[in-house]
Amino acid sequence: MLTLTIGSFALAINHLLLILALALATLVGWRVAKRGGENPESVLFTLFLLGLLTARIGFVLSYWRYFKDDPLQVLDLRDGGFLLWPGLAAVLVGAVIFSWRRVGLRRPLGWGLGSGLAFWLLASLSSSLYEQGTRLPELVLRNANGESVQLSSYQGGPLVINLWATWCPPCRREMPVLQNAQHQHQNVTFLFVNQGESMQSVSTFLETQGLNLSNVLFDSGGQLAQKVGSMALPTTLFYNAEGRLLGSHLGELSQASLARAMEPFNLNNSMSAQQADPARNQQKCLTANC
Repeated sequence: MLTLTIGSFALAINHLLLILALALATLVGWRVAKRGGENPESVLFTLFLLGLLTARIGFVLSYWRYFKDDPLQVLDLRDGGFLLWPGLAAVLVGAVIFSWRRVGLRRPLGWGLGSGLAFWLLASLSSSLYEQGTRLPELVLRNANGESVQLSSYQGGPLVINLWATWCPPCRREMPVLQNAQHQHQNVTFLFVNQGESMQSVSTFLETQGLNLSNVLFDSGGQLAQKVGSMALPTTLFYNAEGRLLGSHLGELSQASLARAMEPFNLNNSMSAQQADPARNQQKCLTANC
């Protein structure tokens, strides 16, 4: 499950876990402070914001080549571009500084922060392991010609599946990014699976927006979204050649966040090349009679 859906409201699981971790840290810190010490609530919230800010800065610096032509994109947090380790390091350093300056804060802050981080890391790891253990769903969709196609027929190489709709503003904004990526990465198959709209309305939208997308598929009943556990749009899924889910992204993709999400494909290609090198070397050696 990628999202928690309550009525028309959908929240990404990773965002929910972060909120729950902050709530747990605040509760534990408050309980410990009642036995003696300062209530760490405001400090925990400050550290939370510090961690998010540093995680964003770390992401921007790591992928600056995608931001340099339009620096204002740095402020657009909708792409979900954050790096874990810089943010985590900033939280720990900030906690040490606060604890060093305010002795009464040390025990409540330590217990609160420790419990919150432990919960978040364990829950995030469990969620990630569960997500990456899922496979490409067995599903029949329709292509632009109205023909039935098996989703599994696209398996066999790196696969990116984008769930979208024309009425979804983030979907519309990210389409040029995905179109460029489809043209640049010829070794990756991109599928654009429309959710619940007619072929005519989708065709009109693509034509008026000047978009040239390959592999536009139609899921009239939203079956794929239900099977992968995400009722939020846009949702982008990344599968390896064996049909195993490598990762997912809920919300709008920027060039930087898409590049980061596709890094596992590059890693797999590098590993495959390294595994092939000994075979090549052996073949060269046999040819040269060495």
